[in-house]
Amino acid sequence: MVARVLIIGGYGNFGSYIARRLAGDEAIRLLIGGRSAAKAKAFATRLGASNAAESHAIDIDGNLTEALARIAPDIVIHTTGPFQSQDHRVAKACIAQGSHYLDLADARTFVASIDQLDADAKAKDVLVVSGASSVPCLTAAVIDAYLPAFACLDAVDYGISAAQHTNRGLATTSAVLSYVGKPMTMLRDGMMKTVFGWEDTHAVRYPELGRRLFGNCDIPDLDLFPRRYPTLRSMRFSAGHELKFLHVGTRMLGLLARLGIIGSLSDHAENLLKLAFVFDRFGSGRSGFHMFLTGTGHGGEPLTRRFWIVARSGHGPYIPCMPAILLAQQLARGAVARRGAMPCVDLIDLESYLAALEGLDISVYRDEADA
Repeated sequence: MVARVLIIGGYGNFGSYIARRLAGDEAIRLLIGGRSAAKAKAFATRLGASNAAESHAIDIDGNLTEALARIAPDIVIHTTGPFQSQDHRVAKACIAQGSHYLDLADARTFVASIDQLDADAKAKDVLVVSGASSVPCLTAAVIDAYLPAFACLDAVDYGISAAQHTNRGLATTSAVLSYVGKPMTMLRDGMMKTVFGWEDTHAVRYPELGRRLFGNCDIPDLDLFPRRYPTLRSMRFSAGHELKFLHVGTRMLGLLARLGIIGSLSDHAENLLKLAFVFDRFGSGRSGFHMFLTGTGHGGEPLTRRFWIVARSGHGPYIPCMPAILLAQQLARGAVARRGAMPCVDLIDLESYLAALEGLDISVYRDEADA
């Protein structure tokens, strides 16, 4: 039986990466959904999928019950952000339809509260997964892989550095800008403390990429991980631009937002995105992810583990897309027994995640020397 997989935002930034990756899967019929029926049809036609892709008009702000009944998907992948300004109406509509649901949300409250739908999802025998992306799926998988080496894991410091040439959609830009200069809480020295978006500027040296700048970002992990890893005393997640002057410029705009001189930078996302494209000639297609874990080993010695991913050729967006791709393939084959609603943790281990990246212009670096 071929599973009908609807990608909402299927011709968009992340949706198109997922669609191209799933197009050759004989167990899946892709349903490309979006507000524009013409764009959905044009993209579906170009895919050359193993099972002829369909195109469907669907608007998450419209009548989802009617749309899902008409399309009749077995699995829905929701990629249309920004999720910071959304509720769980798409997931609820999928549950009512009896469709499995996956999203690429990185919004802190959105992902952390998805378990409120757990009872309803179980009653309809469906799986509802939020944050099927780099956070919290990849980040939890990295910690889980290294956790056995630690008697006590004290701190994790990690981040994502975007490539200047990576496809940058308006929704993703709006999501990031929504918390630049705005307060958020992070675990610091055993307590949840207020920090501000894009502040705490620091540099991280990467294999191949050299030094990249980073600043505080708000993600679901900041709520999920203190409970998941109770020995943690400090966390820091940060993000940054490849080009240092763009990073510093965003930091300055964030200061204006913090002081109340301007409102949310997300209100200016479209113009700021256009401005960023002007500087593409100074950048590259190389992006990165890093995570540094510190604590004590089983002999009481200080212990550090360092992990990097470097993506080239603009292949970085495949990294956040991979959990949704893998879970869709597994669901299509009936290989996932779990039901209910949950953040995307404990569903994909690190080695499975990394194996799925093979064949892309992506390298993994590990430093497991004791510190």
